[in-house]
Amino acid sequence: MSAILETANAKINLTLKVLGKRADGYHLLESLVIFADVADRLTCAEADHLSLELSGPFASALEGESDNLILEAARRMAVEMDRTPDLAFRLEKNLPVASGIGGGSADAAAAMRTLVRLWGDPESSLEDIALSLGADVPVCLRKKPSLMSGIGEALQPLQTMPELDAILVNPGVAVSTKEVFKALGASQGWDMDKTTEAPSLKNKRDVLDYLMAHPNDLEAPAVRVQPAIADVLNAIRETENCQFARMSGSGASCFGLYDNPFDAAEAAAALKETHPDWWIVATRFKGTQ
Repeated sequence: MSAILETANAKINLTLKVLGKRADGYHLLESLVIFADVADRLTCAEADHLSLELSGPFASALEGESDNLILEAARRMAVEMDRTPDLAFRLEKNLPVASGIGGGSADAAAAMRTLVRLWGDPESSLEDIALSLGADVPVCLRKKPSLMSGIGEALQPLQTMPELDAILVNPGVAVSTKEVFKALGASQGWDMDKTTEAPSLKNKRDVLDYLMAHPNDLEAPAVRVQPAIADVLNAIRETENCQFARMSGSGASCFGLYDNPFDAAEAAAALKETHPDWWIVATRFKGTQ
């Protein structure tokens, strides 16, 4: 059989609300999640042993990693389906690592999708396997605009969501999610029982209004952990025709929204001139159509 290709698209947290913390240490979150067209590329083929070959601009950040989520996803899927994971994976790593856009989770989800195509569906829930790999893996498995809550297991698909023209920017620094949550500390007034229905966002104005009313609670603590994030946000906001700028996830990647792809491309080009060491890309966030 020829190799199976899956894309592991960047996951963008348009909003992120911290609702509380469970006794086991996991934080309860609510986040509006969407996916960009920029992505890692993963291929999988049957082989005589399990392996992972890395290429791409960010491959070096994963070299020597013994607990790569792609390999772990393959092992867990194999156990669930009584298979031997004799598979050769090749990952073109185009997304920065530890950057708040779900690169590792998206890669694990892509590996799971390749194995469903290769082996079929497991008897147990794919979502359960995904959640065992990480909180962001279930939403990356679906790869559709969703309101994510709980520790990542509760997903409400959005019925309407427009495409958004955007840029993604990372200053080239990794940010520890653990350190960001530590900087967040305890919050008074956490509402751990809060439930929210997925919003209906029919156009870009709806999206901007929603974002203005729903922040990313991790942005301020992430800036305290890594002040370069503030520099990125300020630089994005200063680009011509920027409508909105925010950090994604726990950072350090940030996004800017624009009215059209031409404005986004011009903003990306301008930032590349002034910040040649940053990772900067013009992209489109995928909607529901």
